[in-house]
Amino acid sequence: MRTLTYAALLAVAMVPAAHAADGPGEYKPVTDERLANPEPENWLMTKGNYAGWSYTPLEQITTENVSKLRPVWSAATGKDKGHEAPAIVNGRYMYVATPENQVLAFDSKTGRTLWRYTREMPEGFGALHMTNRGVALWGDKVYVASIDCMLQALDAKTGELVWESEVCDWQTESAYITSAPLVVKGQVIVGPSGGEFGVRGFIKAFDAETGKELWTTYSVPGPGEPGHDTWPQDGKWKDAWKDGGGTMWMPGNYDVKNDVIYWGVGNGAPWPGDQRPGDNLYLTSVLSINPDDGKIAGHFQYHWNDSWDWAAMNAPSLVEFEKDGKKVSGLISAQRNGYLYWLDRAEDGEITFDHAVPYVHNNVFEKLDPKTGRPTYNEEAKVGTGKTATYCPSLWGGKDWFYQAYNPKTQMLYIPFNDNHCMTLTGLVQPIIPGQWSAGVDINKLDLKADKDFPYIGGVQAWNVNDRKEVWKETYAGSWNFGSILTTAGDLIFVGGTNDRMFRAYDAKSGDLLWEFPTPSGIISPPSSFEIDGKQYIAVVSGYGVDAQWIQGKMAKQAGWEESVPEGGSVWVFALPDEK
Repeated sequence: MRTLTYAALLAVAMVPAAHAADGPGEYKPVTDERLANPEPENWLMTKGNYAGWSYTPLEQITTENVSKLRPVWSAATGKDKGHEAPAIVNGRYMYVATPENQVLAFDSKTGRTLWRYTREMPEGFGALHMTNRGVALWGDKVYVASIDCMLQALDAKTGELVWESEVCDWQTESAYITSAPLVVKGQVIVGPSGGEFGVRGFIKAFDAETGKELWTTYSVPGPGEPGHDTWPQDGKWKDAWKDGGGTMWMPGNYDVKNDVIYWGVGNGAPWPGDQRPGDNLYLTSVLSINPDDGKIAGHFQYHWNDSWDWAAMNAPSLVEFEKDGKKVSGLISAQRNGYLYWLDRAEDGEITFDHAVPYVHNNVFEKLDPKTGRPTYNEEAKVGTGKTATYCPSLWGGKDWFYQAYNPKTQMLYIPFNDNHCMTLTGLVQPIIPGQWSAGVDINKLDLKADKDFPYIGGVQAWNVNDRKEVWKETYAGSWNFGSILTTAGDLIFVGGTNDRMFRAYDAKSGDLLWEFPTPSGIISPPSSFEIDGKQYIAVVSGYGVDAQWIQGKMAKQAGWEESVPEGGSVWVFALPDEK
């Protein structure tokens, strides 16, 4: 295993400035066909493909040569706060979204800045998470959702604004957007955050050419809609559905063959479930949706009457796994509640439970129904109004928003996880006032607790999706893991996520650490991979902040860790040295 230092970095011959004259050339429009069958040399969407694998078929960089990986170019974003967007690549055009409504375009080969787009933040605006998780491509446009609830279409070559449409109203709804959009069949689909402010979750679809709104799908059904009877129908909580949460704040995945979208639904609002008695569909669920009209075709709810902020915002990865000796079309997802789920998906979008096992400690679920997957609860660990409860894992779960990865060669799922942490909360009734916290708990009393003498918290797990067993596990004694995973056909995984600022490569089959590189800040953005002129590159954006930084401060008091990690965004691109 080889660790590169900054001294080594300075010794590396970076791309000469003279090469900047070699421009990126024509822009190749992104079509439905290209999104359905993305070329290995590009990274056209946040998770690499519609199935949500975070996998690249490129295999030039392998377990045998990854130790030679070197930085090719780097560029500062000019922003601090948490950078959570991947580098999206279409040929020589790379796009990186940053906090504070900024999109940067680079020449992916040389690192030369092509353009910069910034939308001015409105006066008085505030949000719980000041970040952005990426752009989407279609045609000759780049699509980005600004944190102040607007969707913009930018010219891919110039960065000029083509159109913009309102997704939500941040002033009256307290909603805001951190999600990357998903483009399906010429429609740009995105949903806001804001469950902690009483936002009723939804996604909207817009025409990619004109910005015209096409349809809206709510995650909490209203009167007369299927599932509304799982919310209180009378009494003091009868209107709970109106502010029930379930925000859909991460991009979904898409089954191209059967024309079905899969989207994750967030936590309940307020957090104490006794303020909205019932199962509360479709909170903490995965929905299957018809992309033509937004109608819900099926669902699976991971846990009912959510009382822990265990949002299910990540859509499961679309995979085939073995069942009773046969290959079946399925969904697999490591959920925030600490359980790993195998689900069956039918052609019409119906979703049924198959199997689930805990991948971190959970003290809330006493058991799961083997046929339905419905959990039975330890009521002592369920937060209620005026009731204090301690539950594990904490609200950040076994895995927060960051992406798992699936490798079809190894048949393994790779999970960035956190264990050995719990939370103590007391529920209370809070009024819903636009722009004010109303999650039913005192935000200043979120009591995060690591287990006494914890051996580790963060790490990476590898699971065989067929025999449904853990294959290997890497753990971090002194850090949480807030990093998404990239896996490759070269039998590697790449991941950041730790407070030591390292970007690492592991053997995907064994878990052996093969290479690491220190970036100026911590990495909480997903890595990506692309190829130019027959050369494979690995890209990642460094820039710590948001929840990872907040937790770092908590751990400084509990375990003596450094109080904070340096902030400041920068893009890093790596490749193997040219053969001489």
